[in-house]
Amino acid sequence: MKSYIIVDAHPWETRAALIENGMVAELFIERPKDLGVSGNIYKGKVIRVLPGMEAAFVDIGLERAAFLYVTDFYDDFDEFDAFIERNGEPAENEPDESARHAHGGEVIEGLIRRGQDVLVQVSREPLGGKGARITSHISLPGRFLVLLPTMERVGISRRIDDDEERRRLKEIIDRIKPPGFGFIVRTAGWDMTEEELRADMEYLIKLWRAVMERKEKATSPSLIHRELDLSLRVVRDVLTQDVERLLINSIDEQKRLLEFAGDFMPLAVEKIRIYEGTDPIFEDYGLEVEIERALGKKVWLKSGGYIVIEVTEALTAIDVNTGKYVGKRDLEDTILRTNLEAVKEISHQLRLRNIGGLVIIDFIDMERIKNRERVYEALDEALKADKRKTNILKISDLGIVEMSRKRTRESLTQVLTDACSYCDGKGYIKSRRTICYDIFREIDRNGPNRPGEKLVVMVNPDVAAMLYDEEWEVVEYLERIVGKRIVIRSVASLHVEDYDIHYG
Repeated sequence: MKSYIIVDAHPWETRAALIENGMVAELFIERPKDLGVSGNIYKGKVIRVLPGMEAAFVDIGLERAAFLYVTDFYDDFDEFDAFIERNGEPAENEPDESARHAHGGEVIEGLIRRGQDVLVQVSREPLGGKGARITSHISLPGRFLVLLPTMERVGISRRIDDDEERRRLKEIIDRIKPPGFGFIVRTAGWDMTEEELRADMEYLIKLWRAVMERKEKATSPSLIHRELDLSLRVVRDVLTQDVERLLINSIDEQKRLLEFAGDFMPLAVEKIRIYEGTDPIFEDYGLEVEIERALGKKVWLKSGGYIVIEVTEALTAIDVNTGKYVGKRDLEDTILRTNLEAVKEISHQLRLRNIGGLVIIDFIDMERIKNRERVYEALDEALKADKRKTNILKISDLGIVEMSRKRTRESLTQVLTDACSYCDGKGYIKSRRTICYDIFREIDRNGPNRPGEKLVVMVNPDVAAMLYDEEWEVVEYLERIVGKRIVIRSVASLHVEDYDIHYG
């Protein structure tokens, strides 16, 4: 079954969904008021250098200062693979954080100084309380190529796994590229002719020269180049040869996409079609329901088992459970089947929810080593379809897998939700009985010392019902202890955790 893309475009929000094998593989959401900055190029000013961290803070005009590692500024450090990763192509051997702080004895004080102007690109969106991650190694993605204006290298996407095709593409790029520039051939460049590659190359070089012209005229901090908006990025990056069509619900947006495709990717023009249905496009394709499911913690498996996804500030924990599945043979077989089914769902949910950073997966314990290896191999294979770089450690005796997934933008949960104002983001609230006992302690502590013959307790209706019913004996006991009549009043506007006690 071929893939297709659904785009729901409105002035206030654009949403796009990639459908693979009848399932939502990825969701993209962009709101003009919360426009992302990843890929944008800025002329920034260094405001602080941190020798102990081999890093610097740079003002690029955003709410928080951006973070620049020494290895994102040091021209001789080989971050070639990191470029590929940043532009959605798989990379190998990306430097880890420890390597970033200990390269060749270089210190950041010798490379960058406070007050210095720098041209930088955002490589990671601001996340939580952290500012954006930036690099001085600029990369400009096109349809088939990525331009690396600060590195004279030629690379081929690892997803192009045919050796002969890799040699052909490298020979073409080596032959036609101007000196001083580097290029990566993206996966979409597979089977492209020299003329098509040359056209993409000329466009990117022209774009880079325009960036440099704007940089010379601009003051710092200022935005020099903005990445394409979501609709155009989807056409450029997602509408590949494997995608059968793109349906969009806006005629104006369709015209804009057709113009863009006509200029840069003519073969894709016939794939961009207008949605002709009468129902909202996401509702018609059942995507609203999928979004709601993607915000839930529990995901049911077809067998009756389920996984629970808990997102914390430090990591994402995924727990696998057999649930209603009882199996047909022995316990070990039931556990293995549940874990294997969970592997497919976990790889799907990582992409769908755009979960990044450290991920801990707690599979159901397996006694047999060969079963643990089988689950690990299945997870490794399932994650090969993920464009984001992933690293997986071997499954432990307790069934725990530690893995990381490259984080470049906010997760679906971060985009669509806020921390609960009732529970302050804890994910739970106090029980009615706990609130009753909080009230009892306050009355016991303050009641005898307050004037008047009665006190009025104003509470949520659910708490009031418990006070009148299950806890009434305690209320009567407190009336005797404090020497006052206790009046319970139900107030529908009060949250279950809130209450007021009035004396007199």
